[in-house]
Amino acid sequence: MRNVSERTSALKGSPIRRLVPLAVAAKKRGIQVYHLNIGQPDIPTPHSFMQGVREAKIDVLSYAPAPGIPATIDALLDFYADMGVQLTDKDLRVTIGGSEAFAFALQTACNPGDEVLIPEPFYPNYAGHALMNGIKVVPITTRIEDGFHLPPMEEIEKLISPKTAAILFSTPGNPTGVAYTREEMMAIGNLARKHDLFVISDEPYRELMYEGHATSILEIPGLDEHAILVDSISKRLSACGARIGCIVTRNRDFMTSIDKLCMIRLSAPTFEQLGLVAFLKDPNYKSEIEQMRQKFHSRRDTLFEALKTIPGAVCRKPEGAFYIFVKLPQIDDSEEFVKFMLNEFDLAGETTMVAPGAGFYATPGVGHDEIRIAYVLEEPKLVRAVEILKAGLETYARTRQQVAAAAN
Repeated sequence: MRNVSERTSALKGSPIRRLVPLAVAAKKRGIQVYHLNIGQPDIPTPHSFMQGVREAKIDVLSYAPAPGIPATIDALLDFYADMGVQLTDKDLRVTIGGSEAFAFALQTACNPGDEVLIPEPFYPNYAGHALMNGIKVVPITTRIEDGFHLPPMEEIEKLISPKTAAILFSTPGNPTGVAYTREEMMAIGNLARKHDLFVISDEPYRELMYEGHATSILEIPGLDEHAILVDSISKRLSACGARIGCIVTRNRDFMTSIDKLCMIRLSAPTFEQLGLVAFLKDPNYKSEIEQMRQKFHSRRDTLFEALKTIPGAVCRKPEGAFYIFVKLPQIDDSEEFVKFMLNEFDLAGETTMVAPGAGFYATPGVGHDEIRIAYVLEEPKLVRAVEILKAGLETYARTRQQVAAAAN
């Protein structure tokens, strides 16, 4: 039988989703699982968005224009204008979620064999799309002790080679919640200009910022030929299933290539684009986003305080998004720990599912004592989930000690 392709065989699968079958099995055994593994908010999608979908006047559900429905593009241009960024319809294309946007960005910025610099830990799908397109990921190491902020630019510059085509990152970040300062963004921009690199900034959490201002790559001057913005409505609208995002650049040659990719994939979903138009036309849309931001801000603070009760846990309060990375001295293989929590442990019929940390790194052997937690549940559930996590860590450490003693 003919083998499947080497590149798909080499895919590792998502650390966020790979162990979900174990959670399904736990639920079948009657165990309640607190899902902190995936960035799926529990906050209702805004009524205006859903109403826009329900009331769409469509007789024939035909293809949308490949660049996006004009009304959707206009609404997004107004949205960016409200944040102080002036764009034209030549600068923005609607995509099937942010995932397609950064896939398009990588395909356009890089040739097979090129390299892309990505601060780690990073969203695992970056590596998946890079692998599928023959692009090598070169990790920029960041540390939990520094809140995952960037190392000095001199260290990053050492990683640049003749094959380096782009720098890719998310800010505020998934999986760490780090939000790069304006100074960091300016420094990245200077590096891009100096070495003629594309800068791909993934910003779906931009409005979910809790300290200071989330600086967009579009706010950095002098980057018209280098800056590529990737965006999505999934998080700020709690509409992960809508699959509407966009890619923005003032680089005309880059956008010409994006147009070709848009044509190849035909179109982004019609109903969801119309839902977005209805949402952005609602005069209260900013307050709805702000209410969501406030909820996540309160959840972050609650979760951070709860994590302090875990002996030896190391974490830094994230500036944005709704994730926190935690280093735990009790574990040396976070994936095995997640499996243990789902297969072997419960506290009064309940357990907690988190995402193992190693899957967010490109550097081998790193992240095995770390986990990512998504604070997408109500605060009492977050507190209970941490209670269960703490009890599970104690049992896990004791069990491993007993196994080690028996082996000796």
